[in-house]
Amino acid sequence: MSDRKVDYLLIGGGLASANCARTLREEGAEGEILLVGRELDAPYNRPDCSKGYLRGEESRDEPLFRPADWWQEQRIELLTRTSVTALDAQARTAKLSTKVEVEFDKALIATGANVRRLNVDGCELEQIHYLRTLANADSIRESVEQAEEIVLIGGSYIACEVAASLTMLGKHCTLVMQEQRTLERGFGARVGGFFQELLEAHGVTVHGGDELERFEGHEQVAKVVTRGGLELAADAVVIGAGVTPDVALAQRAGLEIGERGGVRCSSRLESSVPGIYAAGDICEYDSVIHGDAAMRIEHWDVAFNHGKTAALNMLGRDLAHEEVPYFFSVLGDWGELEYVGPAYEWDEEIVRGSIHGGAFTNWYLQDGAVKGALSFGRSDDLDHARRLLVAGSVLDESQREALRDAESDLARIVQ
Repeated sequence: MSDRKVDYLLIGGGLASANCARTLREEGAEGEILLVGRELDAPYNRPDCSKGYLRGEESRDEPLFRPADWWQEQRIELLTRTSVTALDAQARTAKLSTKVEVEFDKALIATGANVRRLNVDGCELEQIHYLRTLANADSIRESVEQAEEIVLIGGSYIACEVAASLTMLGKHCTLVMQEQRTLERGFGARVGGFFQELLEAHGVTVHGGDELERFEGHEQVAKVVTRGGLELAADAVVIGAGVTPDVALAQRAGLEIGERGGVRCSSRLESSVPGIYAAGDICEYDSVIHGDAAMRIEHWDVAFNHGKTAALNMLGRDLAHEEVPYFFSVLGDWGELEYVGPAYEWDEEIVRGSIHGGAFTNWYLQDGAVKGALSFGRSDDLDHARRLLVAGSVLDESQREALRDAESDLARIVQ
């Protein structure tokens, strides 16, 4: 016999669960909603961790999804600092870290991702940080108060955004990365080169094509040594080595895991067990937009939109998830990239505007069809990018030329 029963159990304390709860109430759900999250804080906007919050420009409350009293007003029970330790998908029960067993009717699993930790000599030294939570941001900000030289490991979003934020705080930042150019893995060499030049123009030192060998120091880190032979003084280190989807709970519960390592879901975001849904970093779903067999997207507002789709389907709406994934990354006050896609593969890039002029859109095409678009200073292009991506049409040469022409009317391409 379970200790209690709820209608909706939402597992995970991020935006996916939060927006699922909000949508359930807005769409008329009357039953009990229980949201269980292991983090210290109520659900919040995670991107703030590397931006305004890290720089001390935002209070602890500003990144929150909703104010504290909103949860009670909406009759949504929120348990922070609590984990689901076991899930019986057939019996519809979950055991919490508080030793309480909860019976549920429908559930959402949105356990997010864990940072990928590096196991190298010296990794146990103090002043070595990873960034995933507000608490991590607090630790980094405190750690660098008296620091001058900061080394960042990685060449993607976390390393670049943190480098920009800490540079704005007056620190000298050095990036060490396997890629030749920053952000190259997701956006290609040309766009990656632009963002690297932007970082370097503001004083960030970048070492590409290299790899961390070890950390040195006594009790706390003092030096970063690379396989290429660099020895970099370091008062503090921030590692951005990516994340891995946290599917452990779902796997133990017997839910099917897909080829990309996420919880395998239908286009409705329903897992292999009816009535149990997945969202966010762990969700590998049939994409009606991209036409691929299965896709797992790892961007924060995708989790947000997943939560809405899951809620609507919990209420019996039978809707495919049709939101075009959107992502943004802010490099301090130096500029913001916006991206729709994602283009996992492409064989052609078309630039609209001028990369060197500081306002451009880079289109990613595969077999003549738009698969993604990155904008820097041309946000209006993204609505057209979404439309072209959904259409999936092969563009002829005149249409591709229109993509290049910064003055052309994109609305005329594929009506």
